[in-house]
Amino acid sequence: MASLLVEIGVEELPAIPFLKELPNIKPKWERILKENSLFSEGEFFYTPRRLVLWHKEFPLTQEKTYQEFFGAPVEIAFKDGKPTNAALGFARKCNISLDEISTIKRGDKEVLYYKREIEGKESKELLPSLIYRWLKSLDFGKSMRWGELREEFIRPIRWIVIHLGEEFLKASLFGVESSNTTQIHRSISLEPIPFNEAKEYFEILKEGGVILYPEARYEKIDIGFSQIEQEGIVIEKDRDLLAEVVAITEFPTPLKGEFEERFLKLPPEVIITSMKEHQRYFPLFKDGKLVNGFVVVSNAYTDDFSPIVQGNEKVLKARLSDALFFWENDLKRGLDFEGLKEVVFLEGLGTLFDKELRELKIANHLFEKYKDRFLEPGKTKALLERAIMLSYADLLSEMVYEFTELQGIMGYYYALAQGEDEQVALAIKEQYLPNKEDSELPTTLFSAIVAMSKKLDTLMSLFSINKLPTGSKDPFALRRMANGVIKIALEYQLSLDISKLWKEISSEYREFDFKKLEEFFIERLYQHYSLNPSIIKAVLESGERDLVKLDRKIKALEKIVKEPNFKEIFTTFKRLANIVKDVDLKELEVDPNLFESEYEKRLWETFNKVKSLEFESYEEQLKALFGLKEEIDNFFDNVLVNAPDPTIRKNRKHLIASIYKEFKKIADIKEISV
Repeated sequence: MASLLVEIGVEELPAIPFLKELPNIKPKWERILKENSLFSEGEFFYTPRRLVLWHKEFPLTQEKTYQEFFGAPVEIAFKDGKPTNAALGFARKCNISLDEISTIKRGDKEVLYYKREIEGKESKELLPSLIYRWLKSLDFGKSMRWGELREEFIRPIRWIVIHLGEEFLKASLFGVESSNTTQIHRSISLEPIPFNEAKEYFEILKEGGVILYPEARYEKIDIGFSQIEQEGIVIEKDRDLLAEVVAITEFPTPLKGEFEERFLKLPPEVIITSMKEHQRYFPLFKDGKLVNGFVVVSNAYTDDFSPIVQGNEKVLKARLSDALFFWENDLKRGLDFEGLKEVVFLEGLGTLFDKELRELKIANHLFEKYKDRFLEPGKTKALLERAIMLSYADLLSEMVYEFTELQGIMGYYYALAQGEDEQVALAIKEQYLPNKEDSELPTTLFSAIVAMSKKLDTLMSLFSINKLPTGSKDPFALRRMANGVIKIALEYQLSLDISKLWKEISSEYREFDFKKLEEFFIERLYQHYSLNPSIIKAVLESGERDLVKLDRKIKALEKIVKEPNFKEIFTTFKRLANIVKDVDLKELEVDPNLFESEYEKRLWETFNKVKSLEFESYEEQLKALFGLKEEIDNFFDNVLVNAPDPTIRKNRKHLIASIYKEFKKIADIKEISV
């Protein structure tokens, strides 16, 4: 064993694509090592200019491996003690003499056998090609070429170090020859720095202003943040932004800057977006309110940071000046949906104005279903129309043209500024929610109906022109739309039948197979719940398609299935379901006069008592039905279901099928796997 240091020097890595692949970088290297019998525990470090692999102990040679060969049965390979073509062919295949062939028992036969020991190769022979494979395996989305090189990587590779034990290995990768030099912080030197051993490498970087360990860069930033917060302000420590900053710095230093108070008249989201999305600044707050300051994390190695602070203040001032100009112009113009008549939504689906008209019909349809839940239905309906028709108006604003991520949010502020009802403004702001996996939901029923109408129209529209997701590709985010509909419906308990809804709102769309959309939602349901998928399937087999009822049934059945004695109980009902699998549940007739046993009578009477009860929940109903276990067991133990008399046999099967049918109103119990 010996230490292994690999450094791949690159031009500055783009943070976001790099961070997406970061969780895979070390595992991909480990997988390559395992495949080549060279695995050892190691670490991966990075800065914006280098990818580093470090193994304190790395095998100098591969482990020995063995190759086994199996041949024909002995009775075929040898006849009368002489080798046949089968034996001769086996010897040739293994490149051995007949004397070296042995035999082994395989199954019930003795077959020809040979085991070859393969000496492991030296690591130094293999490492250049393994490192190349590792680099080629990294997926950063887009790659680039440089110079005359035909190979691609996320950024041009400028230097390579492969140091094993006391030796620097020679390699030529991506047109770069490996060497014994590294690079330190650009503020200190642009010259390559030679080193002779791994310990010296780490010391050179430390003294050269490069904090190699990402955790140490996080810690340095955190210390700087704490010092700034001693001034009585709070830094918004966005985790994603912090990860980006760590990825683009080698020597991070948090610095506090300021901007003019006059810019605080802008909506906070505008200022924060200007800072975070465009400049990677951290906003500052005091008593919960945004203040005219920011934190920039510098990568400079210097004793005087004042020019850096001043430069960043100047850049932010320019951005906020533009934003203030857009804001004031947009306020003069106000929100107006007329311009949406000129904005195409998608080819074949008209303009954004046309889309709003379709959404309005859906919103009115939903409103009629849930209007009893509003205090002033008449007023609410008028406001709903206003919210839908103004919802996309901010797309015509200068601010959203510049800051596309603020669509909806700017509509909220412009709506309030022109005196729109607060419900209307809030619905405009929340129309895109939920917009990601862990996103918040609309905060009111009014906003929920607006957001759901928009998602339902997008789904209907895209399905009607056959723009369906394929595999992992979903360019119009239809899966997210469907997830959003499900989450909103369940949050606000909005009964929505995904087998009937499409026909009810289909008048504005081209004809298409509604079954496809229903199946699309069913796929999303399996993703929505983190539980045994057979529970979802069992409930779906009941025929239920109302999202709220489906949710209640799924949760009720899950609770029952999780009970410790369920497996024992379930055995009885699985048997019951199997016995009646060929019985037509639509035509069940049970004649108590045909009962020949007290066990039949008792089961029938107990079942009818359960059936006649009114239950407050599906869970109570399921518990009562599963409570029939004792009577069913007694029935099976003492009654012959397949009686010789066909009339008696049919009557007994229909008795059992009646119980199964009652279960199936909630879930098809035969689909449950435990």
